[in-house]
Amino acid sequence: MFTEFFGGRNPFDQFFNRNGVDEDMDVDDPFASFGMGGMGGMGGFPRSFSARSGMVEKKQDPPVVHELKVTLEEVFSGCTKKMKISHKRLNPDGRTTRSEDKILTVEIKRGWKEGTKITFPKEGDETPTNIPANVVFVVKDKPHAIFRRDGSDIVYPARITLKEALCGCTVNAPTLDGRTVTVTTQEVVKPGMKQRVTGEGLPLPKCPERRGDLVVEFEVKFPDKLSQTTRDALSKALPAS
Repeated sequence: MFTEFFGGRNPFDQFFNRNGVDEDMDVDDPFASFGMGGMGGMGGFPRSFSARSGMVEKKQDPPVVHELKVTLEEVFSGCTKKMKISHKRLNPDGRTTRSEDKILTVEIKRGWKEGTKITFPKEGDETPTNIPANVVFVVKDKPHAIFRRDGSDIVYPARITLKEALCGCTVNAPTLDGRTVTVTTQEVVKPGMKQRVTGEGLPLPKCPERRGDLVVEFEVKFPDKLSQTTRDALSKALPAS
């Protein structure tokens, strides 16, 4: 009958003959042969039909950023920080929320620089209309009582007298691991002069087995006043220019 009426071609081959499926078609789609799968929905309706029906696409909230303050000793050795956060989570009904506390564990690696970011995906508040924000911790150095950080170097301000600056001096500089290193100079110490002790700084972030330097920064302490006798002696001893 098909041969007589349709010239030898079965008009239903395009619907039921699986051998004619396009190689790019998803063969697991039961509606693929009817031209529905490629349209993105039943009956050839595009996927955007659901949005026109009132469904709103969820968007992720901006990151929630917190400072994570660390000491130079913690950066030197590495440490673990446990940070408690409170966030909202959806109840099983998908509409109401509850508050939950959670402990986030941050592994501070040796030598991490200030500004290093640690991200915990989707740990922000969850509501029926959003994707939870990422929680981001940003490493921040705590002020140190002795040192100042300069990248992977640590700077030690060594206060010396005017006599030491002119006649030479020895400075016992502390280190982050509790030792003391000796720095000696016989030169005239000018304001802002620095001396490096190689390998006594912080670990390098990308190569922790290597370290930066300890920088001894000399600060000359001038006397508040001089006696006339001292003035005369200095006037004779010091060159005129």
